[in-house]
Amino acid sequence: MPAEVLGRSTIHRKGFLDAIRQLWRRPRDPEVRARTEDIDGSQTRSKGSGEETRIYLQDVPAVLAKYKTTRVQAVEFFGEQSALGRIERTATVFADSGCELLEIRWQGLRDIMQKDPALKERIDQRFRDYGLRSFLRNSPYFAHLYTSGDEQSERGHSRNRERRRRLLKEAQFESYGEYDKVDSFKKLAEFGSSTGLKHEPIIAHEGDYPNGVILIRSGIARVSRQFHNGHRTISYLTPGQAFGIQEIVEGWKKGNPVPLQHSLRAVGYVTVVIIPTRLFEEAILLEASIADEADAAPPIDLSAAPQSSAGKDVDAGLLEFLVERRFVNGTATMVIDMDRCTRCDDCVRACAATHDNNPRFLRHGPMHGKYMVANACMHCADPVCMIRCPTGAIHRNVLEGQVVINDETCIGCQACAMNCPYDAIRMVQIRDTRGFLFHDARHETIDKATKCDLCADQLTGPACQNACPHDALARLNLGEYESVADWVNR
Repeated sequence: MPAEVLGRSTIHRKGFLDAIRQLWRRPRDPEVRARTEDIDGSQTRSKGSGEETRIYLQDVPAVLAKYKTTRVQAVEFFGEQSALGRIERTATVFADSGCELLEIRWQGLRDIMQKDPALKERIDQRFRDYGLRSFLRNSPYFAHLYTSGDEQSERGHSRNRERRRRLLKEAQFESYGEYDKVDSFKKLAEFGSSTGLKHEPIIAHEGDYPNGVILIRSGIARVSRQFHNGHRTISYLTPGQAFGIQEIVEGWKKGNPVPLQHSLRAVGYVTVVIIPTRLFEEAILLEASIADEADAAPPIDLSAAPQSSAGKDVDAGLLEFLVERRFVNGTATMVIDMDRCTRCDDCVRACAATHDNNPRFLRHGPMHGKYMVANACMHCADPVCMIRCPTGAIHRNVLEGQVVINDETCIGCQACAMNCPYDAIRMVQIRDTRGFLFHDARHETIDKATKCDLCADQLTGPACQNACPHDALARLNLGEYESVADWVNR
């Protein structure tokens, strides 16, 4: 269902005149809101407060008539793939009559699966039936297997259909790490590399022969190499990236297996899909060999794998800093080169100017050498701030991926602010043009969560980055090694 049906905000990008008009329509005081008790035109309402808040659909028959729905019968379960994979839900589930639910946290589900092989097999089969197909179709390594019959010969179409069947049948699913609490990010950062990375579970060990290509399904994985008596981080992998391709390709060409040149470790909690080596060779390398003989384009570019970067383009200490503090989770992290920064605060003023005098970030944060990661929302690949939000006020924009907060449905419960491991969400006392707003019953000020929205409604994108006169500030996807290397060496 669309965001507005669920009580979330719909982003409307400002036009040129609106962008000019906002320059002189700013309120005198910060954190001024228009007080709206209800959301006009919304099909949802909320009841209760704090963690007891519940969202209600106003017109269930209209939802059933307009949107694709199915019924979950008694004793069936749902949401296990999202919970185990730490990924967003792919459907909305609501009660159209009285019902009782048993909620099992992912940790409990994991423990039950370890003791009940039948349940593990059932959940694995459900992922094969519903989740794995979509995962492989969206992977750059296997997307060519899902091209339509019109784009290839009937023989090729039949061959790909058989390969898809084998992939869905023989792929393996594994999870690593003990991500039991949201604050694990902060606790894990305290270990650092001084412990020899003993706190990070080994997914694949340097020197072993690869038994398959490892695709990161969720979480962050560290690629490292033995260095004297310790380990040196080479790069890091995020969802969708793969490990072990380079060695498998080299072994295919030589005719003999090649051992792994790096180790792969789970940073926090990681889930992976393992494609057996022989299937990868058949689906990719054999196809590439056939294409080469026919002087055609190969199905994918195997010239460089994600872990092939030698790390020389980025200072090793900086790389360790970004990985240890889990900043690699950010897709739009604010990084400031303090050697170039003159402390003019143009970035802060630009942020305030585009948000009705409500600046959305603080220009300070952890530093390594001359680089500072500011306390601004990083729009994480794995946004743990969304956990336990009772109204869904904090959510990801489906089209562009920004993590935003709907001011109207935020109830000030502080769940997102407490869950954010990067201190990028603040609770503020809001006011209208006459002064602070108070709860009618409790006579307490009304608090709202506020954070960077990446200027999602602005024509020109992030105002902070555009306003910096010295090119000292950038919003970087730290999950992409190349983007970090390009900016550091600009």
